[in-house]
Amino acid sequence: MTSQTNPTGTDTHIPTPSLTSPLGMDNFVPSRNLLGTKGAAGNDIYIQIYSHQAKTAAFLVPAVAEPMLVWVVRGSASVEEREIGGDWQTSHVKSHDFFLTHSHNPYEIRWQANDDTPFEVMHLYLPIPMLETVARKIPKLAGQSHSYFLSEVSGIRDETVSTFLELLYNEITDTQSASLTYIEGIVQSLTVHLVRQYGQSDKDAKNSGSRLPAHRLHRVQSYFRDHLDEKFDLDICAKEAGLSPYHFSRLFKKTTGTTPSHYFIAQKIAKSQQLMRETDLSILEISLMLGYESSSHFAKIFKRETGVTPRQYRQK
Repeated sequence: MTSQTNPTGTDTHIPTPSLTSPLGMDNFVPSRNLLGTKGAAGNDIYIQIYSHQAKTAAFLVPAVAEPMLVWVVRGSASVEEREIGGDWQTSHVKSHDFFLTHSHNPYEIRWQANDDTPFEVMHLYLPIPMLETVARKIPKLAGQSHSYFLSEVSGIRDETVSTFLELLYNEITDTQSASLTYIEGIVQSLTVHLVRQYGQSDKDAKNSGSRLPAHRLHRVQSYFRDHLDEKFDLDICAKEAGLSPYHFSRLFKKTTGTTPSHYFIAQKIAKSQQLMRETDLSILEISLMLGYESSSHFAKIFKRETGVTPRQYRQK
């Protein structure tokens, strides 16, 4: 058991369990679940949609056994998280950014919305049997008789994740024709993507040494989001994490499955896709905004990462 803390950090002696169930999370999140008691989609898939107040004091979130995704449906906010007794880490999030938590440790969280737009989020808990079934079929994890976990993510945008979660949100909010079979298909496809991008077995983690601590990873992710207009600089990233460049690179790849430089490129590409969808900026303007020297250089990187040119992507 742990105790809830108020914004001043003093113990209010409200008992909070270190572990709860998806169904029990409603008892700890100080927001209204728009789905009410209909949160259970069936077959161990549990979904919640919360309408958050604009500002909340810090509260303790118990861990859950299942990996939990939190997707920003609408609004924007500054979200602060910390491990118990640790330093606050800030993520500036907006619609379609997401968090991924697969930890057995409770943590504290608080937020402040940026404007009067409702701050609404969706929670999705991935069934562990589905996660393990999918992981056994992924080449990098296949044949390993070990448990699997997903790397933690704080407030980033992944276009594939957003596509699946938007489909899921639209389906579960359509009370007239929501289909459990369709929901299961979306969640399974999403799980495949998550395991490919963020999956790791405990054997891999044990063999490869320590992972990058969550608070250090969050700090680097925040730095990436705030400096997408710049070139990648390993020394600065390592400094943000409080590690040597060599040690940082090694732990970052073990934690996320990719190198820091490639992760940074992926965030640039995701931002460029958003700008191409949501603005009338030219491809050259977007290239320069993201720190590329020319539109041709940007186009080369974009096609390498996505399989299509920026022009083809925008035409779609």
